[in-house]
Amino acid sequence: MTAFRYRRLAYVALNVTDQVRAHDFYQAMVGLQPAGEAPDKEFLYRCSARHHDVILHQSDRPGLRRVGWEMATEEDCLTLRRHLEQQGLTCYDLAEEHCAALGLGSAFRVTEPSTGATFEYFAGFAAAASAFTPTVARIVRLGHVVLGCAEHDASERFFTEQLNYRVSDRIDGAVTFLRCFPNPLHHSLGLSRAERNQLHHVNFMVTDIDDIGRALYRARRLDAPVVFGPGRHPPSESIFFYFLDPDGITLEYSFGMEEFPEQDPRPPRRLPPTLESIDYWGAVPEARFGSSGALETLEI
Repeated sequence: MTAFRYRRLAYVALNVTDQVRAHDFYQAMVGLQPAGEAPDKEFLYRCSARHHDVILHQSDRPGLRRVGWEMATEEDCLTLRRHLEQQGLTCYDLAEEHCAALGLGSAFRVTEPSTGATFEYFAGFAAAASAFTPTVARIVRLGHVVLGCAEHDASERFFTEQLNYRVSDRIDGAVTFLRCFPNPLHHSLGLSRAERNQLHHVNFMVTDIDDIGRALYRARRLDAPVVFGPGRHPPSESIFFYFLDPDGITLEYSFGMEEFPEQDPRPPRRLPPTLESIDYWGAVPEARFGSSGALETLEI
């Protein structure tokens, strides 16, 4: 496979059905802060010192609008683009004014063929004009996104064989945890076996276990449904807590995560498809967990 390197998961753009309601929720419950507006009525939010981490966009269908990935260098971005075009995929340049509003270097978008999700790739991501001061939670970063995949095995093959993701662990027949090489985090992307392609959840990593406890009681005060946890994931060793936004999109706080060295990482484990493989503590996810979130098709 042609070699190209990632820096990190950069941002996630979500579709919401009530922008005002979502604006209030993502500040009061999640701890995001407004970071301006981009073209196409995309409203930017951040939880870090970067230009933005989340985009909220008004839509009739809640779910995932796109995922942004920062490549290590401009050359890596160009190499990836050439590779995707060699696979028969059409890549679309992002207009200069869009790049400027999003704080990006040159960027392109493509439909990931195994899931139908829209991915955006770029090198160079601006820092915010001011420091980020945490409010309700000490979020350290946007952590990962998990997609539900109707053709799970084919999706795993495409991401590993064509997009240079590395498998960290698998829950047999259920979930694959992938890191965008050489980013060290246990996973920036998860692929969950599902009946249809959809968004499963979006994760935010916090800096202190107390942020998990405070979020539990904050969710109760704000009537945000808790759908799984608190608990501790065996694959990544992270302590987790899942709740729903007003559209039923599943969000996660997590604390702690295994990191992999670039050279000589441990081999991926294959865990049995049991509840014990997703939580040490015995929590059981509710039916609404990971069940809401359409994938927006790229339209140019």
